[in-house]
Amino acid sequence: MGEVRAAISAPTTAGAADRRSGARQAQQWLLTLLPAFPVLLLVLRLWRLSRQDMSTMLLLVQYVSPLGLLSALLIALVWAVPLVVLVPAVLGRLLQVSAPDRFDAERSLLAYATARTPDWVLVVTAALAALTWQLRFLPTLAMLLLWLVALRTRNRFPDRPRLLVTTGLVLPVVVAAACYAWLAPAIWAAAGHGEWATALLLVLPPAGALVLTGPVPAGTAPALTRILTYTVGALVPLLMGVVFLRVPLLPAVAVEVGRPVTREVVLGEAVTVTDRMTIVLDRFGEVRFLPNDEVRGQVLCPDAGRMPASRVDVAGWPVEDTALDWMMPRGPAASPDPRCAGLVPASG
Repeated sequence: MGEVRAAISAPTTAGAADRRSGARQAQQWLLTLLPAFPVLLLVLRLWRLSRQDMSTMLLLVQYVSPLGLLSALLIALVWAVPLVVLVPAVLGRLLQVSAPDRFDAERSLLAYATARTPDWVLVVTAALAALTWQLRFLPTLAMLLLWLVALRTRNRFPDRPRLLVTTGLVLPVVVAAACYAWLAPAIWAAAGHGEWATALLLVLPPAGALVLTGPVPAGTAPALTRILTYTVGALVPLLMGVVFLRVPLLPAVAVEVGRPVTREVVLGEAVTVTDRMTIVLDRFGEVRFLPNDEVRGQVLCPDAGRMPASRVDVAGWPVEDTALDWMMPRGPAASPDPRCAGLVPASG
């Protein structure tokens, strides 16, 4: 009997060791790729800015400030941090509630991340999302938070049916009703303007808050959470890359060139100013070396990427604005400078 027991327990121990080794290996790969991803984004952004010309890219690397690159990366992608934290937390709690026997931090990286993420991190992440997500994505944030509260309550207090009904049914219904009452004019406006993506972002999440407040079938929970985790893991880096590749890294300027009168206005992005040259990357991706004694003046041009693309607002709050946009002061609106359109001043 001792030999039989040894023969049975050895594979079990080996299998547990293999699972722990697989989880550690996945964690090591993740920790290796995370620091490399921002660097890859920065290199790709410079490569795109240089129009895939190696000499231009090397010139930009020489003059562009690393602090400026990191600041642009942080400002452009700060919205992704709550998405990376909240979605795995929801999926991990769903796996824990639906199939507790498969919720093993030694075997699953999703379970490991969920078990090691404290509540205060989730609260801070939710507050960051409320400040940095556009208004049209706030219903999605409410949906994720309602799912997380309901699943965590079901996991911690399974013997309190009234609390489960409150967090899993009553609270989502109340929040959905409040959202629809607040967003109804914007939903009709988005549909009237043909902005169907905005309309769906305002309509679907409040109703979707009732979908995952409880467990799913135990047999499908591991596969479902794994598929959703892989899908989010593939889409979020792609979306981050698409967003960041469109973020301006250099100030847009219009430079008056010519002596004694202005001959032309060079539109582009200012690279640097040396003691003899003003270096500008023009609209066609060509580097222009403008002698300083021929530069009569230059002006900053507004960022075209900040121009609103949607006409929908909620009580005066444009759906493309974040809470930070409302809280932080903006410069006064000024009439556009004709030089930013490439027009030579009349005096020139």
